[in-house]
Amino acid sequence: MQSALSSVVLGIAENGLNFVVFGTVAFAVVISLLFLVTRGSDSMYDHIGRGGISRDGDYGAGAEGQVSDSPAARAEQEQEIRQMLGARSDRLVRRGLPALDIEAEMARLLAPAEPTAHEAGLVDEVRQLVVARNERRVRQGLEPLDVDAEVQRTLEELDP
Repeated sequence: MQSALSSVVLGIAENGLNFVVFGTVAFAVVISLLFLVTRGSDSMYDHIGRGGISRDGDYGAGAEGQVSDSPAARAEQEQEIRQMLGARSDRLVRRGLPALDIEAEMARLLAPAEPTAHEAGLVDEVRQLVVARNERRVRQGLEPLDVDAEVQRTLEELDP
């Protein structure tokens, strides 16, 4: 009996590294399966980064991330822009430059955006793109698109 026990102990001692490696791997597999099975759909780790500062947060702009057009939101926006312009004006004065006209800057920043004319080079490139697209459509047996309308639509997509 003692010789059998001593041979087992000797075998474990000779293959101790194998025992440790396989034991560690087996333990890791068991723990990972345990975590996989017991992990609920509402894990604490799923909420990391969802504070008021992140995009997916519960606070701030709204569920879709859009700013509301309520009078209170508009007033808050104007107040924040006024503070930003005041700070910029103070920095300019400290550098020895003339102060900003805050009211004129406010009017410029809050004015609705005007449609911009596109550069001739951009219009030419878009026209070439539309012509090439039409050639592909004709080769595929489809009707060609109206080039001018398609150029205008593509330019509208490119506007910010």
